[in-house]
Amino acid sequence: MDILNKVKNHREEENRLKWEGTFAEYLEIVKERPEVAQTAHSRVYNMIKSSGLSERNGKRMYNFFGEEIFGLEDSIERLVEEYFHPAAKRLDVRKRILLLMGPVSGGKSTIVTMLKRGLEQYSRTDEGAVYAIKGCPMHEDPLHLIPHHLREDFHKEYGIRIEGSLSPLNSMRLEKEYEGRIEDVMVERILLSEDKRVGIGTFSPSDPKSQDIADLTGSIDFSTIAEYGSESDPRAYRFDGELNKANRGMMEFQEMLKCDEKFLWHLLSLTQEGNFKAGRFALISADELIVAHTNEAEYRSFISNKKNEALHSRIIVMPIPYNLRVSQEERIYQKMIKESDMAHVHIAPHALRVAAIFSILTRLEESKKQGVDLVKKMRLYDGDSVEGFNQADVEELAKEFSNEGMHGIDPRYVINRISSTIIRKEIPSINALDVLRSLKDGLDQHPSISDEDKERFMNYISVARKEYDEIAKKEVQKAFVYSYEESAKTLMDNYLDNVEAFCNNNKLRDPLTGEEMQPDEKLMRSIEEQIGISENAKKAFREEILIRISAYARKGKRFDYNSHDRLREAIQKKLFADLKDVVKITTSSKTPDESQLKKINEVIARLIDEYGYNSVSANELLRYVGSLLNR
Repeated sequence: MDILNKVKNHREEENRLKWEGTFAEYLEIVKERPEVAQTAHSRVYNMIKSSGLSERNGKRMYNFFGEEIFGLEDSIERLVEEYFHPAAKRLDVRKRILLLMGPVSGGKSTIVTMLKRGLEQYSRTDEGAVYAIKGCPMHEDPLHLIPHHLREDFHKEYGIRIEGSLSPLNSMRLEKEYEGRIEDVMVERILLSEDKRVGIGTFSPSDPKSQDIADLTGSIDFSTIAEYGSESDPRAYRFDGELNKANRGMMEFQEMLKCDEKFLWHLLSLTQEGNFKAGRFALISADELIVAHTNEAEYRSFISNKKNEALHSRIIVMPIPYNLRVSQEERIYQKMIKESDMAHVHIAPHALRVAAIFSILTRLEESKKQGVDLVKKMRLYDGDSVEGFNQADVEELAKEFSNEGMHGIDPRYVINRISSTIIRKEIPSINALDVLRSLKDGLDQHPSISDEDKERFMNYISVARKEYDEIAKKEVQKAFVYSYEESAKTLMDNYLDNVEAFCNNNKLRDPLTGEEMQPDEKLMRSIEEQIGISENAKKAFREEILIRISAYARKGKRFDYNSHDRLREAIQKKLFADLKDVVKITTSSKTPDESQLKKINEVIARLIDEYGYNSVSANELLRYVGSLLNR
């Protein structure tokens, strides 16, 4: 019954939002809340802005897109700041068709759908309220009733500019129903809805031979001509085309570049002048955002056709490339799996990550910058620290290729392969190796991959496998170390005591006997060698650590295990090196003794309780790491 209560509450809310009154009463609302008279572009911009902004790694994040679009912060920021914002300020940008261009499954349709759903919700708020002349099939702006010669006076009094002319149908209604008294014209609040064709439209071209322009602009209702006597009587016209119905909101023009030319010419005057031609009437005003989406190949073909030159300058192209960050790609897969019937399947930790590593590698361009290979570039893009590089290098890499992310493996392919893995494997649990195997097998069936690309992609699967090998070893390493953080902290504190004594030419005091000792060079080198610090470089490294400790102390902060990335990595590797033999013997023994069995069960329990594995995937991980260590 809970769902029925929610339906009832929704119905009551819809009724509460209804408003009806005269134009004179509407003007009182306008005086009190001028935002109700905003343009369609302004409404979209304010809708996005109303969800709030946040910052991550120095980038602006629009919360409106936060839970659906991942890894496209730069593209979204450009879309909002270079199109919606200036368009909302009535700059010339609003007189352009917005064309989202990018590869398949890159997020273009999702962005458009979010804008549509967002407008539907926003029109139900006070800030996004929309009012229209009652009974108008085009939901016309009531301010069009103000005669042109009085609009300057209206602007001075209300601070609102009025654009557009009263439609032929409402002009006739004003004379016949209201005898020219605009103050008596009835106005109502409308709620934008794609399903009900109120302020949101979608146009999808079909066969050019059968497609009728009436789908865009409406058509004559021949059954009423006998009643009204003329085709030029607006009452004999059906204002039911997508351009009519999308007025006051937005229209999605699907496959726009494949459309017949006669359809595109209507968009010329609509975008530039804010009106279009329909039937035997004067130009009809419309205030709407036109958004289309296409891929790069279609766009290149479109601009190479000289016939389309007039439209070129009427289009603003916004590139929407693939995401290039591993962590965000993982979120895309998680979202797609959550929306499917696969949500019950246990996907072992890092299974989606290795798929994401493979996908991102296929999308990256080889940098000409010295010392940067694809794996380093992938890590830098994902915000990881890579020795010898900083944020300025990341920005430089991002500018190196203007079309990076426009090619490569799409998320749908990966999800298809994961689905295939789940169906093929009888146990409802899959791991990273299952996913990599499926990705590899699927390359033969991918219709658009050339032999050259296939060979390259096979190499990327090998790279992703190597990355997983390191992840798997670290995972088992952490699970094997009892109280891992405590062990690491103890080892680091010991190392830091020795480093401090070494740099200050001091001696250490034995905590048990109290006698003085020289710094433990063997311990320090055993840790430093884990990250390739040479004998000649050890002094500089130790001094750098000491300087970092002093800097933390001056700021009143405590230098801890996570304060220095390279030292943390060295400590982890040292701990694992000390444990490697234990891990190797325990995981690879076919007939483990009682103590080994106890250790294995402890590790499996920790992998399940703390790291997100289930019993099947935890055992698979241990067997795999055992085989790696025995190679």
